[in-house]
Amino acid sequence: MVRFPKGLSVGQVAERSGLAVSAIHFYENKGLVHSWRTSANHRRYSAAVLRRLAVIQVAQRAGVPLRDIANALATLPDDSKVTRKDWEKLSSHWAAELDDRIARLQRLRSNMGTCIGCGCLSLDTCQLINPDDQIAQNGPGPRYLEEDAPERITDAREK
Repeated sequence: MVRFPKGLSVGQVAERSGLAVSAIHFYENKGLVHSWRTSANHRRYSAAVLRRLAVIQVAQRAGVPLRDIANALATLPDDSKVTRKDWEKLSSHWAAELDDRIARLQRLRSNMGTCIGCGCLSLDTCQLINPDDQIAQNGPGPRYLEEDAPERITDAREK
């Protein structure tokens, strides 16, 4: 195993993680990873940063927002590797959010031809689904894409 007693340079981290140097600096600016400065004012990273970057990449590919990743990583010590137990904790927390997102996307796919998510441009059918534009009370935009749709929408479409 290669040891880096003086830490990894940003170039070494980029090479080992497969990320651009600018991405590593971005994550550092967002507080997701941390470095220290040498006497020559060069950034250095612990080898543990490689696991943190892997977690960030996997979570982002799964659709977890960066702010949620940052909040989750903030619960872990900065200077230690992300362990299997840490990953299980983080991923189980995100699983429920991902399940919810999947359900919303499936609802969108099923209703895409007839519903715009009640923003509301489908006036010919929305009198059944959204009479008197009641959904407008929840705020502007396509509310059914952001919140759970009431059961009556599914029932009305099936009839």
